[in-house]
Amino acid sequence: MNLPKTTKKRIVIIGGGFGGISLARALKNLDAQIVLIDRHNYHTFQPLLYQVSTSGLEPDSIAYPIRKVLKRLNNFHFRLAKVEKINADKKELHTNIGSLNYDYLVLATGTKTNFFGNSGIEKNAMPMKTVPQALNIRSLVLQNLERADDTADTEQRKALLSICIVGGGPTGVELAGAFAELKKHVFPKDYKFLDVNEVEIHLFEGGPRILSPMSVKASKKADEFLKNLGVQVHLNTIASDYDGLTLQTSKREQFKTKNFIWAAGVTGATIDGFEPIKIVERVNRYKVNRFNQLEGNDDVFAIGDIAYMVTEDFQNGHPQIAQPAIQQGELLAKNLKLLFEGKTMKPFIYFDKGTLATVGRNRAVADLGKLKFGGFFAWFIWIFVHLIALVGFRNKVVVFFNWAYNYINYDKAARLIVRPFKQKI
Repeated sequence: MNLPKTTKKRIVIIGGGFGGISLARALKNLDAQIVLIDRHNYHTFQPLLYQVSTSGLEPDSIAYPIRKVLKRLNNFHFRLAKVEKINADKKELHTNIGSLNYDYLVLATGTKTNFFGNSGIEKNAMPMKTVPQALNIRSLVLQNLERADDTADTEQRKALLSICIVGGGPTGVELAGAFAELKKHVFPKDYKFLDVNEVEIHLFEGGPRILSPMSVKASKKADEFLKNLGVQVHLNTIASDYDGLTLQTSKREQFKTKNFIWAAGVTGATIDGFEPIKIVERVNRYKVNRFNQLEGNDDVFAIGDIAYMVTEDFQNGHPQIAQPAIQQGELLAKNLKLLFEGKTMKPFIYFDKGTLATVGRNRAVADLGKLKFGGFFAWFIWIFVHLIALVGFRNKVVVFFNWAYNYINYDKAARLIVRPFKQKI
């Protein structure tokens, strides 16, 4: 890999998500060579991916060039590459564009979709972890609506108009709510000769309630919001197979659908090179101490979704959301500076700022410490928090005006099939 030769310590960060970006930003004044490697040249604001899928936002509203985010860093280098293997003994990593040595390595690779070994679902379902995948979902749903508007076959039309979402976490709930609002406010205007009442939205959750990481009150309120929007919520129901047309569930039910979205779980995006003992197998996350160091590798750190840190308050590791990644990245930057100065590092203590999930227009739920509520105020807080958290002033402005337009006009303007999706079957 072609990088300037240097006598300074080299810190290599793998991953340009919340953790990697927050770490790199905080290393601004450190006298070191900083190299960030990612498969994409942009940072994705994943909490709003569902709005790209449901025509609320264009992808460039939630993505921002990594080089632009970190342009003020001294001795910073970005490389567009995929890391294939790490040799911890030689302190070397191998990528598809060459090899690179490091003094300190930070793993911030995040997660990937977990299909739990179900090959049929993995082959035919639509995941939503990246911008291209979100665009695929948008194109598929809109293409199927066009086909439904042109077919006289009742059974075929029913499958084309059925949207099945598996996973009752924040992603699944927000997707279901957004599609329900499209059905209510947008589809009747676009498809005047199509009975939009035939559009069915199903949300499947394997557990006894949706939004299980949140409070029972939030779950009940979100369930109420979804049902009021016409979403059919199926609890204690696991998707067992999907062949591209027929969804089979653990209750031996069958649903005909051409729109099958998988939001049921994630697993850590680990990289070859470390002993299995350093990985928590059931979640595929690296075991780290309170300083985010891998066990037995003091010069290798893991932060964010890929890090499994056990504390008194988090016996199963920290939640795989943005805040732990951001806070770990910021603290690691301070600890690296302490290491350079020969001082003792500080242990990580997570500050839980609360959890929010939106179900649609004026509908959201919030768990903010002891305060647990839902409705318009929770939705307003959700709007404010997400605008503030977006990377880049332009993105904040664009998203704000899009949301304002959508709110006033009951519309979602990004209903474009710019890249037709071709199904695998």
